Order: sequence, then C-alpha cells, then structure tokens
Amino acid sequence: MYFGSKGWYVKELKKLGIRTYEGKKLESYRTHILASLLERVQRESA
Repeated sequence: MYFGSKGWYVKELKKLGIRTYEGKKLESYRTHILASLLERVQRESA
C-alpha cells in the first residue's frame, strides 16, 4: 500500500476507529475526501 493512496487513507482511518462517514463505508469515497477527513480527525485529536 502506497502512502497517500486511497487504501492507505482507509487503513489509517480504520486504525483510528472510523469505519463509516455520513452513513456510508469509507471505501465508497474518493481519495481527496478521505484525505480531508483524516486531516480533520488528526487536528481534533491533537
């Protein structure tokens, strides 16, 4: 899995306990949405 790929973002979000976003599975979202979601979650937890 490559850093910055869609699969990488899904894996990182699942590590943080996030499996769905707005009622849909993470796998159904495009990469840029997953990237912004991960950034937001990391900012909130810091």
